This record gives sequence, structure tokens and C-alpha cells, in this order.
Amino acid sequence: MTQSIIDHAETESRERDVELCPDCETDTIVHDPDRGERVCSECGLVLTEDPIDYGPEWRAFNAKEHDELSRVGAPLTQSMHDRGLTTTIDWRNRDANGHSMSADKHGQLHRLRIWQERIRTKNAGERNLKYALSEIDRMVSALGVPRPVKETASVIYRRALEADLIRGRSIEGVATSALYTACRKEGIPRSLEEVTSVSRVDQREIGRTYRYIADELGINLEPTNPRQFVPRFCSELDVDKDVETLAVEIIDQTTEQGLHSGKSPTGFAAAAIYAAGLLQDETIPQRAVAETAQTTVVTVRNRYREQLEAIDRTPAT
Repeated sequence: MTQSIIDHAETESRERDVELCPDCETDTIVHDPDRGERVCSECGLVLTEDPIDYGPEWRAFNAKEHDELSRVGAPLTQSMHDRGLTTTIDWRNRDANGHSMSADKHGQLHRLRIWQERIRTKNAGERNLKYALSEIDRMVSALGVPRPVKETASVIYRRALEADLIRGRSIEGVATSALYTACRKEGIPRSLEEVTSVSRVDQREIGRTYRYIADELGINLEPTNPRQFVPRFCSELDVDKDVETLAVEIIDQTTEQGLHSGKSPTGFAAAAIYAAGLLQDETIPQRAVAETAQTTVVTVRNRYREQLEAIDRTPAT
């Protein structure tokens, strides 16, 4: 009896999801892009017509035409303290027609530029935010991570500022922690050591601040998978594709056994690459692997032996 009720409920749910024609009660509704209509292919009933087009009324076929025809500015961005809603006084001292302005106007424009820059940050909070976002922009450029990571890091820093988590901590430390959190959140393989290398604070402060911010803001992050680092490390080491494939297989097999628990993901990935090179008879110096992963030779040596023992493989002699 209970099973029949469940089946009946599932049938009703599926019927609700499928849109039926109100005239012939069939599910043969199709979209006609040429006419901009949704019609029933069975009886020909027109359900909707003339939909709203939210796109521009003009067409552009290259970047130049797009810039000339577009009548809007840049989109809003969280990576600027004023979200990009600002004005800029051009430095070329020309009017709207492109004509050069008089010498008296030059001094006036210079004073306007100074005041324009001053009023962009009207209080200490905005000055704090402006400096922090510029630090995030600098580190993002140095690390070579995509733009979405910068936007996510900016949002995290704004949340930390609103929650008053900056008090008693350095702006650089919180900004770097926000960037590291954003890399973890967006699935971009950047280790704490790599982020520290482009920061102005030490690794201990970054790690401590990162854990504090993640806990206070309720940001739950999955543990870093070592296989995320394999493609980048293999590209820098210029190893064969078979080595990269085998290194991923070694990581997958050993992580299933829980061997990676409590170990550095970069060191674990470097050891897998070295182990794969041994199994594929490709010589990869331990020091080169360790320097690429920013870890020690001892770590690589210990991890790769554990991995080979776990998968029951021995390199050819």
C-alpha cells in the first residue's frame, strides 16, 4: 500500500514538471526561434509570443564595433573599494572635442584631480579596504590565478571587514588569508607556501588568520586533493604524459587507502610524480621535484617510498 502511494506521488510530480498543451493536453510544446513563439506541434496552439529580449538592439562583429556601439561602462566589481562606481578626470587636459585647454584650466584640473582622489576614500574603513584590495590585486597578478579568484577574495575580505575581524590583525595578513581561502574555494591549486612567497607576512600568521576567518565566517572547505597539483608540476618539470597519468593513478590509489591524511598535498603530489618517473624509467631528479613543489628532498623521498609500498609496485632496476 505504501509503495503504491509513493509511485502515485512520483507520477504526479513528473506530470507537474512536464508542461502540457492546454488545448490537446500533449507535451509536444516546442520553441520557434525565428518567430519568437512557443507552440504546440500537435495542434498548432501558440502559447507565448514576442518574448522580451534583454540583449542590446545593436550587433557588433568585432571588438572595435563593440566598444563604439556600447553605451555602458565596465561592470561592477568587488575588487575595487567603490565597486567601480567612480569618475576619472583625464590627465591629457583636453575637452570633450579633443581640443587642448588653456594654461589656466590646467591648474584647475590638477586641483580637481587631487580632490577627486581624496574624496574616493572618505573614511578609515574605505582606506583600509582600498589598500587591502590593492594587495590582493598585486598577489593575484604575481600568482597568475584567474580573475574569479580575485573577486572571491575581495568578497571574503569585505565580509571579514564587516564582521570586524580585522581588528588586532594586519591588513596584509587578512588579505593574504582571503586570497588563500579563495584559491581553495575556487579549486585553484596554490599551496600555502606559494601564497606566502608573494605576501608581505610570514606563513605562520597567514595560516593562523586563515583558520580564524574561515571559522568565523562559516566557510567550509574540502581538503586539498594532491592530484590538483600534478598537471602544473609536470608541466614545469617537462615530463612525459605517461608519467603524469601514472602519477594521478598513484594518488588516486593511495588516497583511497587514506595515505594522504595529515600530509602536505604538494609534497604528496611531488612524491607521486617522482614515483611515476621511476616506474616509467624516466629520470627525474629528486631535488628538481622538491624545488618545483617547494618542499624538501626528505619529504619526497619518504612519501614516494610509502606510495610504492601502498600500491605494491617496485621500480625496475
